[in-house]
Amino acid sequence: MKNEKGFTLLEMLLVMLVISVLLLLIIPNVVKQRSSVQGKGCDAFVKSVEAQVQAYQLEYNKVPTVDELYNGKYITSKTCPKGESITIDATDGEVTVAGKS
Repeated sequence: MKNEKGFTLLEMLLVMLVISVLLLLIIPNVVKQRSSVQGKGCDAFVKSVEAQVQAYQLEYNKVPTVDELYNGKYITSKTCPKGESITIDATDGEVTVAGKS
């Protein structure tokens, strides 16, 4: 037989086994971290909306609603990355996420 260079079937199967084991170890951690990242993204979004509420108050001298901020292009979304809606307290301009205190 000629001295052919290449991988044997056994070597390819071994590589596939190693890749499969690595994926089995990595995928659950990625899925677990996804919800954590989205929660932090919502917190950051709330801080951003609070800053826009202050900017709106300086310009119009009143506390805005979410619709006024959205229509005035102060914010680009009415919801957090997870899809939770935000509310603005009409008295002091405090921004909260629906369902959270």
